[in-house]
Amino acid sequence: MIKPKKNEIRKPSKTLAGVTPIAVMTKPKQCKHGTCLYCPSLNVPQSYTPKSPPVLRAELLKYDPYEQIQARLKAYNLMNHPTDKIELIIMGGNFPEYSTRYKNWFIKRCFDALNNKKSKNLEQAKKQNEKAKHRCVALCIESRPDTILEKDRIQELLNYGCTRVEIGVQAIDDKIYKKVCRHHTVQDVMDATSLLKNAGFKIGYHMMLGLPGSNEKKDIKMFKELFSDPRFKPDQIKIYPCQVIKGAKLVSWYRNKKYKPYTKEKIQKLIIQIMRIIPRYCRVMRIMREIPPDFLEAGTTRIDLRRDIEQEIKKKKYKINEIRFREIGFNIRDLKPGKKINKNLKLKITKYKSSGETEYFLEIINKDNILFALCRLRINKNKIAIIRELHVYGKALAIGQKANQIGQHKGMGKKLLKEAEKIAKQNKANNLLIISGVGVRPYYQKLGYSLKNNYMAKAI
Repeated sequence: MIKPKKNEIRKPSKTLAGVTPIAVMTKPKQCKHGTCLYCPSLNVPQSYTPKSPPVLRAELLKYDPYEQIQARLKAYNLMNHPTDKIELIIMGGNFPEYSTRYKNWFIKRCFDALNNKKSKNLEQAKKQNEKAKHRCVALCIESRPDTILEKDRIQELLNYGCTRVEIGVQAIDDKIYKKVCRHHTVQDVMDATSLLKNAGFKIGYHMMLGLPGSNEKKDIKMFKELFSDPRFKPDQIKIYPCQVIKGAKLVSWYRNKKYKPYTKEKIQKLIIQIMRIIPRYCRVMRIMREIPPDFLEAGTTRIDLRRDIEQEIKKKKYKINEIRFREIGFNIRDLKPGKKINKNLKLKITKYKSSGETEYFLEIINKDNILFALCRLRINKNKIAIIRELHVYGKALAIGQKANQIGQHKGMGKKLLKEAEKIAKQNKANNLLIISGVGVRPYYQKLGYSLKNNYMAKAI
């Protein structure tokens, strides 16, 4: 890689959401339930291919999380990105299914890499990270919904410092589940969603379009149900059109003309329709998976399909409420010459029912609906108030760095937190809990919160 010029940031989009994402991959392991129809089995982590970029990096480093993180930190530093606020994403399949010994080793080794020092145990590693140079401000783990329902699973995730869980939902149709060999039910999805939200986790769904047994009409209906039925309502989604990947059982279905994937044009049209119905509290994290073309038997090879979709949306002037489309960082990036961002900000609160409880989605926006910061507050019937996410968007800044443009380090997080405390008090909650990334704990401590059973807590 050619060294960037002074003050030049390579691939600036990577940190425009306010954090620096680092994905680490677990060692290959077969899923306990078997293999889904569309999932390749190629002696690498389940559902990936040998030439997928994260697999290539992980294999080179023998799937050691310490080495993977150190390599990514070095790459970000070379590209002139800040590496103070790390969003750690654990990839490779159903992480909770691994042995307890492996999971503890893996998570501890992640924190050791961020701390740049070895620790005696996981608790010490987490404590050291509170003041480390590279702080883990969010930790994401991937799981199947039925695995979440197993005994002590929620406590385990909290002990790891996890703040977000992405569950493989794919569809909300038991007939499709049976056809593609998922071996869990829609009820499992509902139950896992409820458990995770009540524990304060932010929840992402992985959704697939064009699965065997589905069609365009069913897919649209499914997404409408996803956001109208309070038993679902995820905070974020990843949309993966079903592709025929070498090494998957679906290949024989395709060759025997039992299955045909959607065309690029069909996918694009469908996702534009979906984007228009996604509510303001949900973020579309990703569209398309990064499958190398030589591992595709059939299906679109267009990895950057999201760019085409967003260009079409802007051309047609569709109103989009989805979070990523509205974020200040991406709006500054795409600003046309001569245009300016309106800096007159206001607080907007959306109240909605979710998995049997009440959610307050607080956001700081301008008159153009551009999003600067958000807070997710959940209040249950027992008057327990919990903040599931507090996030200020815009170009990621180093801890303590003075802001030279509107976005991070302008007091918006404190403003949202104060408003959340006010709402919690109005709902007669005596305490406010926050599910916090380990590296954010000192921030909350300065605001009167203290660590209690893996949450930051404060009497209000």
